[in-house]
Amino acid sequence: MDNISGTSGNANIGKHRLSMDQRRECKITGVVEVHSFDENTILLETVDGVLTIKGSGLHVSRLSLDKGEADVSGKVNSLSYSERGSLAKKGEGLLTRLFG
Repeated sequence: MDNISGTSGNANIGKHRLSMDQRRECKITGVVEVHSFDENTILLETVDGVLTIKGSGLHVSRLSLDKGEADVSGKVNSLSYSERGSLAKKGEGLLTRLFG
């Protein structure tokens, strides 16, 4: 059964999982929204909180918010989590600002 714990209600977004291969390729599930990204930092909201990925040459190579999935490539130096309320108000993510 899907765990959407307070997300936008998309039933396709399941549990949050992160797998990484040699600090270069990350596969992430449970992604709710992309808040920001550049080659040094990516901020993703997941069903378990905001995930900050820091590194160099970072790139979101695949993103499917309908499925709650993202793939990240580049050299990962750190991963950290914070609570959802620590960023901008709900609904003010990067994609909302771009297409809203």
